[in-house]
Amino acid sequence: MKKQENKIYTQEHYQEMYNLSITDPNKFWGEAGKRLSWIKPYTKVKDTSFDLEDLHIKWFEDGTLNACYNAVDRHIEDGHGDNIAIIWESNFVNEENDESYKITYNELKKNVCRFANTLKDLGVRRGDIVTIYMPMVPETVYAMLACARIGAIHSVVFSGFSAESLSKRIVDTNSKIIITTDGSYRGDKVIDLKSIVDKALEMTPVTNKVLVCGRTNKPMSWNGERDIWYNSIAKYMSDECEIEEMHAEDPLFILYTSGSTGTPKGIMHTTGGYLVYASMTHEYAFDYKEGDIFWCTADIGWITGHSYLVYGPLTNGATTLIFEGVPNYPCCSRVWNICDKYGVNILYTAPTLLRILKKEGDFFVTNTSRSSLRVLGSVGEPMQADLWQWYNDVVGNNRCDIIDTWWQTEGGGIMISPLAGFKQSKAGSVSFPFFGINPYIVDNDGKPAPNGTEGNLVIKDSWPGQARTVYKNLERFKNGYFSTFKNFFFSGDGAYTDQDGYIHITGRVDDIINVSGHRVSTAGVEFALNSNPNVAESAVVGFPHEIKGTGLGAFVVMKSIDSITDFKATKNELKSWVRKKNGPTEVPDVIYIVEDLPKTRSGKIIRRILRKLAEDPKSELGDLSTLSNQDSIHKIIDILAQ
Repeated sequence: MKKQENKIYTQEHYQEMYNLSITDPNKFWGEAGKRLSWIKPYTKVKDTSFDLEDLHIKWFEDGTLNACYNAVDRHIEDGHGDNIAIIWESNFVNEENDESYKITYNELKKNVCRFANTLKDLGVRRGDIVTIYMPMVPETVYAMLACARIGAIHSVVFSGFSAESLSKRIVDTNSKIIITTDGSYRGDKVIDLKSIVDKALEMTPVTNKVLVCGRTNKPMSWNGERDIWYNSIAKYMSDECEIEEMHAEDPLFILYTSGSTGTPKGIMHTTGGYLVYASMTHEYAFDYKEGDIFWCTADIGWITGHSYLVYGPLTNGATTLIFEGVPNYPCCSRVWNICDKYGVNILYTAPTLLRILKKEGDFFVTNTSRSSLRVLGSVGEPMQADLWQWYNDVVGNNRCDIIDTWWQTEGGGIMISPLAGFKQSKAGSVSFPFFGINPYIVDNDGKPAPNGTEGNLVIKDSWPGQARTVYKNLERFKNGYFSTFKNFFFSGDGAYTDQDGYIHITGRVDDIINVSGHRVSTAGVEFALNSNPNVAESAVVGFPHEIKGTGLGAFVVMKSIDSITDFKATKNELKSWVRKKNGPTEVPDVIYIVEDLPKTRSGKIIRRILRKLAEDPKSELGDLSTLSNQDSIHKIIDILAQ
């Protein structure tokens, strides 16, 4: 790997590099692209246009390479084969029979090659799509890299998704091979993944093969004509497998994300640009140094897991830690104990996890050392100032770099973030754009929003990690990201810039509601509500209104609901607060004070459920299997009934 020689230690150095990335992207990324090993070096760096009539995104298009080779083989060829590539921490803590183990780059290559040869034996070829529905085990990484090695496209589906959700993704990709395990462990629970796959395939018209890896060794259903036990055939496979030479713009993976219509979008990332961007952001954002132990707690089924558990760290020759379990099992010190056990230097996690652990009290943190930690990262949603302070003061002992990062599945890697290694952080802010990211904050008419005023976050030009399309649906890609603001990529998020130039993310704005002829952003109303010192969080949705056409309904979680003696007065106070913040057109017509909001396991509020409940508390809510707190729905229904 070609290492960047100059680290960033001053704001001036950052600004110099950033300016070059914006004013001369061909020069900047042409040099940055050399961090990868190319079979055929590129001569073209950037060919992009955000014009709807000529939308195209191409990076390093005439170069060829292989993602698996860059993540594995070249480190061995450089003499680092005995370095640890993966640390796997099992769900269980058992000192007498610890299942956890370490995998060197030499061992990683052999395992990946066996997996690749198995796929080839089953008929998988270049360009085929392979669905991976697996837990946090090393075999998941083997499967991903095996696909990359032979030129297949992987579609990893989060193992917490339901059979119906899995089926939709299998059908959309026309995937002939599904890779799964016999089951998985999550704390004190055993999840029967195989039965979920079986149910999913009952809904698909495609004849599929299911490759099953062993994990729990529990009894499971078996279809002898379809199911294949990986463990029994892999041992006969060679641990050598030639790499497939791929063009930079060949697809590497498809990853499905929620769509505003409820239909999942298959976000497609290609090989060269994505790998350059994932590896560069991993090195610079986290100030990665050779020998660091890097732990991203995200599930591999999300883009964060793809970029910062697999491709980014491994392309940089790092040691990446994979944790099978949950953060509060068998106790709430588990995360910090793992940091001490392996000497983790860089931790990248989500505010959802931090809030869970913060709620349990500081003791579970302070009774551990955490002395190895140097960088603490956050991803997934804006981190409120009080949580940022706790992360800094209690977890980091006020000595670690805190980087609160903003990016998206469509971005491929970190887009706006402080860079560890010099003082760029500010509580409540994601700070400054990464190299090549040219953000603007505009109002609904596309005009620049003044400092301190919330607007729409858009990006002016392309960057190498950018997704290329929605699989099989270019029009949806165009309409979703490029039609709202001409010649800009629309992120769908709201943001504002403070007096120091720091960027603050306020949440989603692409849910625009027409209220009495006014275009109202529900995220803007939520931002106003959440700024009230007594509000913990909120979700605003539209519902049919006899006079306005669409009314605004706000579901609000108060910081101390037990102290409220007059709910009507509290609701009126909140309406007055929003009126003062946003004006009369954005005042909620009705406010429901609730204990909790329905969320996925990753902490995302499911607003479609709240919309249906606001319309009719007796609505059919559909699949709720991805929710982490189904009880919240029953309590909300009771409140609506009153």
